[in-house]
Amino acid sequence: MSREGTIMKALSGFYYVDDGQSMTACRGRGKLRHEKVTPLVGDRVRFTPQGDGSGSLDEILPRKNQFFRPAVANIDQLVIIASEAIPVTDPFLIDRVAAIAESRGCDCIICVNKCDLADGESLAAIYRAAGFRTLRVSAETGEGIDSLRELISEKVSAFTGNSGVGKSSILNALDPRFSLATGDVSQKLGRGRHTTRHVELLRLSCGALVADTPGFSSFDVDRMELARAEELQHAFREFGPYLDQCRFQDCAHVKEKGCAVLEALAQGKIQPTRHQSYVRLYEQAKAIPDWERRKGQ
Repeated sequence: MSREGTIMKALSGFYYVDDGQSMTACRGRGKLRHEKVTPLVGDRVRFTPQGDGSGSLDEILPRKNQFFRPAVANIDQLVIIASEAIPVTDPFLIDRVAAIAESRGCDCIICVNKCDLADGESLAAIYRAAGFRTLRVSAETGEGIDSLRELISEKVSAFTGNSGVGKSSILNALDPRFSLATGDVSQKLGRGRHTTRHVELLRLSCGALVADTPGFSSFDVDRMELARAEELQHAFREFGPYLDQCRFQDCAHVKEKGCAVLEALAQGKIQPTRHQSYVRLYEQAKAIPDWERRKGQ
């Protein structure tokens, strides 16, 4: 008899499925390969237990969203870890991941770590002003960890951030049972050594499911993941109140006359780094022809 569960980990061709009672290592049925469907961590699936304790993955249930790098599905929110201490996070790294999340109907929490070393307020202020839930935390002292735990409780969250900002340290602070490996930050390079080798959903005592993922170098923006240039404006939430006020209906919000977004920028209602990121992403998206997008789908 088949059961339903969630893929918690994918490793070496096995999919580890949690049905609420036990974990079963499953292999995908051949029909999934024929249908060119790749199971992802976070997928709700149907599987059939076998006599030897393993299982066969029969069906992937409809997804509400999916990401390619990292390969995860059905995420309620991305928790983007950043820092103003070594390594200092470039806001563009945050913005491009947040834009992808917005385009997939996935919420974001901006979490500025290491506030015991650098208060992180200038970085946090950018995203607070843009309407994101934003926290300043310290995995070292515990500051802000309770607030973060409350925000992720009973939800499925993916944790990501540039290497060395303390993703694993924060997860350890949220629930020390996991004792995840952490990497020292190289003072010479200003970046951390990767400690996470695969994507895995972890169950916290507060009821949250969290995905520990590699750094931004693995949360790469695939060309096919970028929204179309004309749709990208909707991935920047603070642009919303001004989009129907531009002089021209097809305004790109880059340098056009009569652009309400640019006027809001000039008035300080939109943060400069956010608009700069939008322009960079717009130019990247505009360079992708429709035929290439169709080929990548």
